[in-house]
Amino acid sequence: MERRGFIKRMGVGSAFLSAAGALSFPGFAEEIKRAIPFNMDFAPHFGMFRNHAPGGIVEELKFMADQGFRSLEDNGMLKRSVAEQELIGKTLQDLGMRMGVFVIDGGDNWKVSLATGKQEFLDTFLATCRTSVEVAKRVGAKWMTVVPGYFERNLPLGVQTGNVIEALKRGAEILEPHGLTMVLEPLSDNPDLFLRHADQTYMICKAVDSPACKILYDIYHMQRNEGNLIATMDKTWSEIAYIQIGDNPGRKEPGTGEINFSNVFKWIHEKGFTGVMGMEHGNAGPGKEGELALIEAYRKVDVK
Repeated sequence: MERRGFIKRMGVGSAFLSAAGALSFPGFAEEIKRAIPFNMDFAPHFGMFRNHAPGGIVEELKFMADQGFRSLEDNGMLKRSVAEQELIGKTLQDLGMRMGVFVIDGGDNWKVSLATGKQEFLDTFLATCRTSVEVAKRVGAKWMTVVPGYFERNLPLGVQTGNVIEALKRGAEILEPHGLTMVLEPLSDNPDLFLRHADQTYMICKAVDSPACKILYDIYHMQRNEGNLIATMDKTWSEIAYIQIGDNPGRKEPGTGEINFSNVFKWIHEKGFTGVMGMEHGNAGPGKEGELALIEAYRKVDVK
């Protein structure tokens, strides 16, 4: 059997390599220090592999890289210290990984609503965009998640939409010169949220008309809100810059719910998408066994 094919089929978890005694295979150890990288650029988040890498963020990043993951996303990056951000950025660079999204979060970014048109919310959003530029430099990020906040029931929908567009134009003016992109995420968590559908987000991105304002298409949220995933992505594809993953129901790894991720990922791959695909979900199983099962679930649905 050709050895790289054997390694790939085995999933090449670190636990497997240790148990197999990689160093006992002459001329073999260097090749199998890491699993073969995933073809799709799946991005775990911190805490997802805490049982295999209990030593902290550097050890967890090393474990991710060893398993074949090529990117990271970290929603709470803005809340980390400068030293911790710099450490993450350096470690990613050393491991040959790239940074996915972090959240442009001005406190409770659902309640800081750009739909209201209130100056205080706009000021908070723009200040956080400026801070995010500096954070992005430290960690090598290109994309930042933006949620416009709550629906404002005292205003007509068209006025709310106009307020959001104007705020995002101002944000784009800050981010675009640095080659950064805010990705707008329609969500299913709460019916009071303003942004809930892909076509609505598409319209806003077209109106902002900037490479710094695109769509974050979260498969879990969109399955809950509107379904028809492939057809909807096809209609809004020109504005999609980032994708996130989570099966439904349950918001866990692929294979735990109703979504046919093999077909969805095949379609995304055939569209030529080479961006980051964030693993925005929890682990279905506990402990090390659950972590290994999660890795194996992604091996099963990765494009060949």
